[in-house]
Amino acid sequence: MIDILKSIDEYKPISPIKRKIKLYWVLAAFRILLTLIPQTGYIHPDEYFQAIEVISGDRFDIDVYKPWEFNATFPIRTVFIPQMIVGTSYALLKFLSPYVFYIFDYCLYKICCMCGQNYKVRLITFASSYVILTYATRVFSNSIELILTSLLLYYTSQCMVYSEKVIIQSDYLSNKYDEAKNGVERVKYYKLLGSLPSHSLKHCFKIATITVIGVFNRPTFIAFAFPPIFFWLQRGLGSRSSTAFTLNLENHGLHPRFLHFLLNIPLLYNALGIIGLLTFARMSFSGLKGRWLELPRIQSIVGLMTLSFIVPVALLSLFPHQEPRFIMPVILPLVFLYAPKLSHVPGVDTVSHVMKNNRTHHVPPKISKVTKLQVIWYFCNIVLCLFYGFLHQGGVYSLTSHMSAELKAKPHLTHIHLYTSYTYPIPTALLHLRNTQKTYVSSGNHKYRLTKDFYLYEQGSKNMIEIRNSIVQKLQECEEKFKIKRVPYRLYYALPYSAVDEFAEYSQNNSLLFNYYTVKTFYPHMSTEKLPLLKTIHEYINVQNMSFLRPRSLMQLINDISMIFQQFRLVLIKIENSTQFSKRAKSSIGA
Repeated sequence: MIDILKSIDEYKPISPIKRKIKLYWVLAAFRILLTLIPQTGYIHPDEYFQAIEVISGDRFDIDVYKPWEFNATFPIRTVFIPQMIVGTSYALLKFLSPYVFYIFDYCLYKICCMCGQNYKVRLITFASSYVILTYATRVFSNSIELILTSLLLYYTSQCMVYSEKVIIQSDYLSNKYDEAKNGVERVKYYKLLGSLPSHSLKHCFKIATITVIGVFNRPTFIAFAFPPIFFWLQRGLGSRSSTAFTLNLENHGLHPRFLHFLLNIPLLYNALGIIGLLTFARMSFSGLKGRWLELPRIQSIVGLMTLSFIVPVALLSLFPHQEPRFIMPVILPLVFLYAPKLSHVPGVDTVSHVMKNNRTHHVPPKISKVTKLQVIWYFCNIVLCLFYGFLHQGGVYSLTSHMSAELKAKPHLTHIHLYTSYTYPIPTALLHLRNTQKTYVSSGNHKYRLTKDFYLYEQGSKNMIEIRNSIVQKLQECEEKFKIKRVPYRLYYALPYSAVDEFAEYSQNNSLLFNYYTVKTFYPHMSTEKLPLLKTIHEYINVQNMSFLRPRSLMQLINDISMIFQQFRLVLIKIENSTQFSKRAKSSIGA
């Protein structure tokens, strides 16, 4: 009884089993390596336009484009989180970057240790996910949301473990109170029951702070915070309704309500996500049939993680705009619950012992074979890591670097005009454009503003006829301005290689108006808005029996492979007036 009644604070859980996690450390180092290479892939415009673009203008006094969420008249997002993460990292880059994006690893490890779970298989699965290797290493607001959700789950789990200890003592004392034979003993046990500490409001300040910061970072954090806070309070919690800005969402694209469940979860988490969905479907079926014993206990760590996976996805599905990165924070509960099922190893920490010569000897665990699910998991994550980390819109970053150098090298009065199509928006903060909105004061106390010398025309997925007409019109305007005001100009157009032939075809009819030539190409680049034209592949595959055909010759095979690789690039062309082009051609011939 004395052991049971000792202080809660003196109660220490069983030490976690030490496991060799060399593979995890390799993957953790690989995450840093991918950041240092650096990755050229461009996952989504928000990785620049909700962080770097928001802060760079104030920090470096340059022209930037701030998205509608941060406008001065009616902002729905605060710049505090980007200032804290991006702004601070500008000044403390060496300190902040290496550590902040390992917080979720630490939280997962600590939760596993507290609950006696196998942390090795979970950490390896977590670190090998392309979501962690690509998405989480970018300055998405969703990456910050993942960190805050991980911290919230960690503190909630800690409270649950603490509460479990209180419940054990409470049950013991309640039984003793019922078994007491006289009033003196009952008073004694009643006082002991009353002396037990509260077990629901520990870490109140930390949880409240994380929740407030999370909501300021993204309003959707309410969906991820709801299950942990519900378990922490151990009672129902009223949720506040959020107004959907439908008009702005339409600009980003409206999606079916079930897109998160049917497409985004399998896309982000492949086999792990499908296991999670099937397991929840099985739980739902058991609940409908009244088989309550097959369901996890509501106040258990499994119950917490299950609801932390399903509830946020269900709440976010109410909004018509659904992107895969919106559900990044559910990776921690998913990995905690279902990572052992990928490798078919026990989720709970267990150690085998044998008795020899009256001594207990530890039996090392058997090395498990790689399962089919693991093969699927690693294969999908390697492919998607290469795709999103380097290939997807990969030429945009290189194009931005090239244009930045072009702006520095050009003559002072020359204006640069850049058209883009079938690419994501160029992060103008990386161009370091001079601030044309600010009024400067000279040493002679004269006020002046800088003249804008860079013009960007993002055409999105407009058809080539519209783009060509716009270029012709802009070329005529620039020529007229040059004749009247003597303002020199350069006109460029960046487009995927798969659209070059289409542009050339439509431009032939306007050969008297302008000419063009390729300035530079940027590898690797792939735009899903204008997929590469892989015309030669059908020559090597028999569609009827899905077999490979032998190439006609080695040289032909090399040429075809070269043509395929050429499709994966972004082309920058310079457009000139026909007269200007012919003069340049004659001068080059004379030289």
